[in-house]
Amino acid sequence: MGSLKTHVFENVVYKIKTVKEGCFKNSSKSEEEKMILKGISGIVSPGEMLAILGPSGSGKTTLLTGLGGRLVNGHLDGAITFNSKPFSNAMKRNTGFVTQDDVLYPHLTVTETLVFTALLRLPKTFSIEEKTVHAEAIIPQLGLTKCKDSIIGGPLLRGVSGGERKRVSIGQEMLINPSLLFLDEPTSGLDSTTALRIVSTLKDLAMGGRTVVMTIHQPSSRLFYMFDKVLLLSDGNPLYFGRGEDAMGYFSGIGFSPLVAMNPSDFLLDLSSGTLSDDPRVLSEGPRVDPTSVKQTLVVAFKTNLAENLKEQLKESEIQQVEEKLHEKKFNQWSNTWWQQFSVILRRGLKERKHESFSGLKVGQVLAVAFLCGLLWWKSNNIQDQIGLLFFYTNFWEFFPMFQAIFTFPQERLMLKKERSSGMYRLSAYFMARTVGDLPMELALPSIFTVITYWMAGLKPSVRSFFATLFSLLVNVLVSQGLGLAIGAMFMDQKSATVLGSVIMLSFTLAGGYFVQHVPSFISWIKYISISQYAYKLLLVSQYSPGETYSCGVNTTCLIEDFPSIKPLGLGDKATSVVALAIMLLGYRFLAYVILMRIGVTKK
Repeated sequence: MGSLKTHVFENVVYKIKTVKEGCFKNSSKSEEEKMILKGISGIVSPGEMLAILGPSGSGKTTLLTGLGGRLVNGHLDGAITFNSKPFSNAMKRNTGFVTQDDVLYPHLTVTETLVFTALLRLPKTFSIEEKTVHAEAIIPQLGLTKCKDSIIGGPLLRGVSGGERKRVSIGQEMLINPSLLFLDEPTSGLDSTTALRIVSTLKDLAMGGRTVVMTIHQPSSRLFYMFDKVLLLSDGNPLYFGRGEDAMGYFSGIGFSPLVAMNPSDFLLDLSSGTLSDDPRVLSEGPRVDPTSVKQTLVVAFKTNLAENLKEQLKESEIQQVEEKLHEKKFNQWSNTWWQQFSVILRRGLKERKHESFSGLKVGQVLAVAFLCGLLWWKSNNIQDQIGLLFFYTNFWEFFPMFQAIFTFPQERLMLKKERSSGMYRLSAYFMARTVGDLPMELALPSIFTVITYWMAGLKPSVRSFFATLFSLLVNVLVSQGLGLAIGAMFMDQKSATVLGSVIMLSFTLAGGYFVQHVPSFISWIKYISISQYAYKLLLVSQYSPGETYSCGVNTTCLIEDFPSIKPLGLGDKATSVVALAIMLLGYRFLAYVILMRIGVTKK
């Protein structure tokens, strides 16, 4: 392989600021800068597979994430180049990155998962048919033919095996035919046979001219000797870089050699942990050696014996050092148009979430409440009871859609982070597709609820009044859904978002004009931002008109606008409620979008 196709990382240093609190509760906090990676260098060419080894906390994943351009916090310095150019966002779009956890949609089949990924990641110069054929061609290459029509599955849903899930994740990255493929712990949680199959697949990919870089915790001896190069880390320091088959000889040459045959990776991990066996038959160093001194000895040995040789390799590659912090200008070219991204994400979302959106439990819940309301308010002629039903409309169809929406972004955070970091689509395309995809069920259920309860409860038998009620209810649903999206995006934690959402919605409900009709002036501002008040007023206006009368005593009639539960809100100025809800409808969704833009899921 020519040097112009070599991936080089030289003197990579990564620092992150940590907050240190004082000993006492009110003591001041101070920031400390912690160095995670301490000058790591390496070189790997097409056709080679590099394994990054080390114990937990040694910096393996941090280094891999930094090399793949996916670190979003901290400060990364060093020269990271590929094809003699700084590793940029332009290259990242054509680089494969497989995370340790397989982030996949559980209800999609293997074929559907790969096809939707191909539709999003392959350039628009390919037709839909060509993208589909390309995705299906990956399946036999990864040995997924037998399970191609099986769903992925999840913790509570039976699907493909762990090894097959991992190969699907690899297949998603292989669709773009990457020259450089990063994998974080691809054998984690797999049995030795499945792990061997995965690494063998990766070895075949490397031999096809690709560069494969992976982290791996404790490979078997069979896996170890498949690696062309090995990088051993300890506390962010390099202890070894070179051919895998030469590792044991190197450590033996500096005085660290096992006296009995053992798995090379086990031996290397023992050394990088600074722990040597207490059994003198295993290691020549003898028992009870201080771990810190062992690590220091190995770090010094690396600088003395390997560092200079590695520098010579870097010089021979004729690649200049480039200070690359991986935070440079954004790359604005996309594989597909906005509309193509929107349509694919929308179709994928509808296919994935139809099992949840149209679940019997959710439909049954709404139908049960609807019929219960219809029976409780059966043909009611009492105005106070009818007003109570209208406020229940407002209350129920604020809480229900809000809590459904709160879970939207927290549940999809990992998927959104994975796909956005790969540059698969614009955030706006995802946001619009996700919002539009939820509309069918969000609007269908309240419509069914209204049809059932409206006529059972004996509300005004007028087509105009019915559709005015339905319109008011649907606007209430969409505004509450927008509030839920904003709260979910703000916290990305379902428990915290649920607590805040409950408090906000209860505040809106109490100030909505039904429970407390004379709100004290010092807290009356709540009613002006209350969804409940505006939606409740629209529902009242849909049923009652100024000038109508009702029986308020024996042979006595009163104006409907003077009814005690209606008078504080009144039946006029309908436009204000419509405008207020319209502003909230757009405002909450815009707020959710802005929050998503500012958090880590959008950083590439």
